[in-house]
Amino acid sequence: MLKSMNSRFFVALCVAALLAWAPSSQAGTAKKKGKAKSVAVAKKKVKAKSVAVAKKKVRVYKAIPPRPSFGKLAGLHSASDDQIILKSSVAYVIDQDTQEVLLSKNGQAVLPIASITKLMTALVVREANLDMDESITISVDDVDTEKGSGSRLRPGTTLTRGELLHLALMSSENRAAHALGRTYPAGLDAFINQMNAKAAQLGMRDTRYAEPTGLSSRNQSSAKDLATLVAFAANDPTLRELSTSNGFQVEVGHKTLKYRSTNRLVSNPNWDIDLQKTGYISEAGQCLVMQAKVAGRKLIMVFLDSAGKFSRTADAERVRRWVETRQPLAS
Repeated sequence: MLKSMNSRFFVALCVAALLAWAPSSQAGTAKKKGKAKSVAVAKKKVKAKSVAVAKKKVRVYKAIPPRPSFGKLAGLHSASDDQIILKSSVAYVIDQDTQEVLLSKNGQAVLPIASITKLMTALVVREANLDMDESITISVDDVDTEKGSGSRLRPGTTLTRGELLHLALMSSENRAAHALGRTYPAGLDAFINQMNAKAAQLGMRDTRYAEPTGLSSRNQSSAKDLATLVAFAANDPTLRELSTSNGFQVEVGHKTLKYRSTNRLVSNPNWDIDLQKTGYISEAGQCLVMQAKVAGRKLIMVFLDSAGKFSRTADAERVRRWVETRQPLAS
């Protein structure tokens, strides 16, 4: 009987132990399941976030097309010349000595001229007989608010008038050109008035200037007028020298800033260029004016609204080859 009671007591203890163990085991299992579920949810969220970030990174934005030039809007690019095919919508080539017009394509069209403007800017500075050694400090007023173009000439930079003139003609430095106009003895407005007065004096009836850099599309002229300007400006040896310089450097504080010509033809041994100026804004396209000796003749070339970065110089090359092949070299 005692043995039977001990057996029943032993069974009861086992049952009690099992009942005590079951809740804790179930709790542990539930805890593990909860933890696993939390980890899975967290991983899922991280993965979803990673996918979203990846999708955001590869988002492609549609490129904004460049603004068409005035010449393209006017349909001038569709015009052609039977003598020679050019990429410029406007071209004009004249023998400066004989005044023979060798080529004219939309020569009377009035278009924005971009930095060709700086040739008149330089001419007005030179005719004012200003001190080329006078120091001029770039100010915030010289910063481009028209197109937002950059410059290595920061406000506070001080250079001589001669150095600014060099950079404006050779490298088409906008802040340099604006500073030249701003420091004109009677002020910027008087300088612009003098630019227009000089154009009228030279008989440039299609020409208007609104500012001294060429960043404004309101600076406009015709190829025929610009040929007149080039012929006159070429009489100044300083303008000839500075515009055809291939490189120049200036000291700014502890730095040396090196500049190059915007016209790659000035360093080409096949060319003999006496005066040149390039220009570009989207409204004007690529522009180039030059006085150069070709086939023994002193030619003035004007190319406006050329499509493509190198097309203006390529057109000049085409004209040079055309002139050299159509007539014998002068003795």
